[in-house]
Amino acid sequence: MVSTNYAPEHAGIGPYATQIAEHWASTGHDAHVLAGMPHYPAWSVEPEYRGVLRRTEKRAGVTVHRRAHTVPPRQTALRRALFEGSILLHGAAAPPRMPKPDLVMAQMPSLAGGVTAARLAARWKVPFVPVVQDLMGAAAAQSGISGGDKAAAFAGRAEAYALKRATLVGVIHETFVDRVVAMGVDPAKIRLVPNWSHVAKPTKPRGETRHHLGWAPGQTVVLHSGNMGLKQGLEVLVGAARLDPEVRFVLMGDGSQRAALASMAADVPNLDIIPPAADNGFPDVLAAADVLAVTQHAAVLDMSVPSKLTSYFQAGRPVVASVAAQGGTAQEVRRSGAGVLVPPEDPEALLEAVRSLAGDPEGADALGAAGPVHVAAHLSREAGLARIDALVDEALGGNRP
Repeated sequence: MVSTNYAPEHAGIGPYATQIAEHWASTGHDAHVLAGMPHYPAWSVEPEYRGVLRRTEKRAGVTVHRRAHTVPPRQTALRRALFEGSILLHGAAAPPRMPKPDLVMAQMPSLAGGVTAARLAARWKVPFVPVVQDLMGAAAAQSGISGGDKAAAFAGRAEAYALKRATLVGVIHETFVDRVVAMGVDPAKIRLVPNWSHVAKPTKPRGETRHHLGWAPGQTVVLHSGNMGLKQGLEVLVGAARLDPEVRFVLMGDGSQRAALASMAADVPNLDIIPPAADNGFPDVLAAADVLAVTQHAAVLDMSVPSKLTSYFQAGRPVVASVAAQGGTAQEVRRSGAGVLVPPEDPEALLEAVRSLAGDPEGADALGAAGPVHVAAHLSREAGLARIDALVDEALGGNRP
């Protein structure tokens, strides 16, 4: 597995890469991962790894080969290019020392990871299977990053380079298929491998968690959890908080836009920005909120489906999605039956949806209850890993060791 993001990172694609590799190890395989230094979503290398150039470690039976890279605290096209370039160069200069594998899988959106994995698979003459979690070319064009047009062209070429060399290509959502095909990939090689819910069910009473967090029993709490980046468009939550001081808005997590959001909300007393919850308490914090928010810029259509959705659905609370109606995120919310859609970048519409749910507790509870049902039917860890197993088996021609 080549994945820039890996445990102990607890957000984004890291948990999926980790669970796949640990699943391989638990079923008797010699699993290796070429990864970066833990830095996401804070975009700051964790203290234990600062100053480390290379490290090989064992985690849950998996051999993890880490290589240092730049970590841009603020996202621009140039800084992102340096980040990707440093990953590519270090991976090429110091590939993992290991026996010849049976297959190489890449977790993309890391462009450097995809290119590195393709080259390693070619060198070893083994199947190469990338799993597309996000499309970086489309992301650069749609997210509003400085220099996005030039970055989109470069990222698109790098993605095409990796994907066209694949034995099979996994995509986490059907809205990615057309873009992958446009890069020159044979549609017959594309397989749908949706992400799964990688968090446990809540275990504590909601009131207990709310008391611990300082959330009043009668106060409506809207929670956004996860990365605070450009594409999330979290300014809409700041705007909604300004409109109604009686509703509490909570941004939980970290990311490149955290400081900017804190500055923007400095005069908004009913908006809190808090650190990510510990893994064992995370499900309970989600379940303690009245509404779970997912937001994206209006331009974000077919390049990303937030991994937070699977966790949101498992928490059993209603979701308000401030996203483009024709995008993949909106499709997932509709499919779950666990949320409502509002136009993106529209604070008034978002607040109206929140007030409507707060005014109908029974309806809100019923909407939220659809989430765990959807997870059990379609997004279980067992089902997700079984799809990955099937992808690997097919790429190996049915001759999986």
